[in-house]
Amino acid sequence: MDYLYHILILIMIYSIFAISLNLELGFAGLYNFGHIAFFAIGAYTSALLSLGGMPIPLAVVLALVASGVAGAILARFTLGLSGDYFGIATLVFAEMIQLLLLNERDITRGPMGLPGIPRPAWMGSGHEGLIWFLAVAVIGTVLVFFLVRRISNAPFGRALKVVREDEFVAQALGKNTFILKTKAMVMGSVLAGFAGVLWAHYITYISPSDFTLNETIFVLLCVVVGGKGTNVGPLVGAFVIVFFGEFVRFLPIPSEFSRFVAPLQGMVYGALLIFMMLKRPQGLISESRR
Repeated sequence: MDYLYHILILIMIYSIFAISLNLELGFAGLYNFGHIAFFAIGAYTSALLSLGGMPIPLAVVLALVASGVAGAILARFTLGLSGDYFGIATLVFAEMIQLLLLNERDITRGPMGLPGIPRPAWMGSGHEGLIWFLAVAVIGTVLVFFLVRRISNAPFGRALKVVREDEFVAQALGKNTFILKTKAMVMGSVLAGFAGVLWAHYITYISPSDFTLNETIFVLLCVVVGGKGTNVGPLVGAFVIVFFGEFVRFLPIPSEFSRFVAPLQGMVYGALLIFMMLKRPQGLISESRR
């Protein structure tokens, strides 16, 4: 039963992460390949502050602020780029953050990572702690889902979709596309930071190897498979992809081939991403064009 709770918690965390990317990619058309950086910033900020003795709620708030500020800085210097150049710039940003985490050993302990990240004391430990963490993750996911749904149905959300479809039309209608995209990136970064916070306090150990390009592909797959530009799509995508990843663990693979499971899993994710973009770019849940 504890394993099922563990899977559900992972689904909730990746749902929030996918919703945050969908806000930028699905609604604003921003191909941010460095979204994992904000997940890492949220996780490390909250972990470092709470390990330093700061109350966890305050550490979480400051982690969200740090993620949002980082998103605003990245937006300031990259939104002037177009198409592929923007994607490459965001990818470089993610690599810079990972190198920073690796090399600032006095602060982050480098590749050794941060062990013993505390959870709120009231959650307890063991089976009871798992249930409480699942409850917090579910509540967080529900709040994020309804927040983003409200944003997407508001004039701001509709303006983002106009920017996604044709930026020049949005400008002709008097919209400041730079401000719109900056707001989308900041909000997406804050939500990604929140997912990172949940990850850090749930796993209780993080290292730079948790925040690689593979994780970017994983969350991108959640959005593409579920249906970008929709509210429910990222939830469906996270559910399908996380369950698929756990299902692979139980395949009857001979022990001498077990070392190939992780690389093959990454290859399958990449192939699935290409297949979905070619054959069903709208994902499992199609966006309403009303």
